[in-house]
Amino acid sequence: MIELLQEYWRAFLYTDGQNITGLAMTMWLLTASICIGFVVSIPLSIARVSPHFYVRWPVQFYTYLFRGTPLYIQLLICYTGIYSLAAVREQPILDSFFRDAMNCTILAFALNTCAYTTEIFAGAIRSMNHGEVEAAKAYGLTGWKLYAYVIMPSALRRSLPYYSNEVILMLHSTTVAFTATIPDILKVARDANSATFLTFQSFGIAALIYLTITFALVGLFRLAERRWLAFLGPTH
Repeated sequence: MIELLQEYWRAFLYTDGQNITGLAMTMWLLTASICIGFVVSIPLSIARVSPHFYVRWPVQFYTYLFRGTPLYIQLLICYTGIYSLAAVREQPILDSFFRDAMNCTILAFALNTCAYTTEIFAGAIRSMNHGEVEAAKAYGLTGWKLYAYVIMPSALRRSLPYYSNEVILMLHSTTVAFTATIPDILKVARDANSATFLTFQSFGIAALIYLTITFALVGLFRLAERRWLAFLGPTH
């Protein structure tokens, strides 16, 4: 059984050129969902703090919906629920998109992390020193220039410690991808456990891999904080 587990160890970290590894799949799910969620959350966070109710409310409803329901249910809806609708299957583009498990998984993950990231950035915008905004306006910056050159750069820097937690939580959340038969780290561990019955070793390897990735992410964000939050004083 140890030899069989070694075969699965290669599935965790190595590839034969045909199948993607569990580690690579997990990193792809994390990177794709985080990048999409980050880009979309920037305009949504601006809308979230808008003084206009008709701009703010739809974003508020979206963030409450996705923060108030489990990611597992969101994945099931994207993976099986939406494709069960006849209107979706009748449209070639939608049919092709929602028939692919990877597309559904990344969509669910991106929507989920975008909701949390939007609230993080919106909170950073609200907590900005009013003097910074007034100083920028005194220099003639208004409208989109005010957000592009002053508000969003400052908000993104200040939200780094909170956003790092969201990225790590998103890494751990990728473990539900096995529901859509995505061969991530946990899926490989489950297959190894089913074949070898070496539960501690199978899931222990998976835990060590997740732990290593987490430490790497924490280190990268600490370096980013030291560079972009230096004006706030020493960070620990």
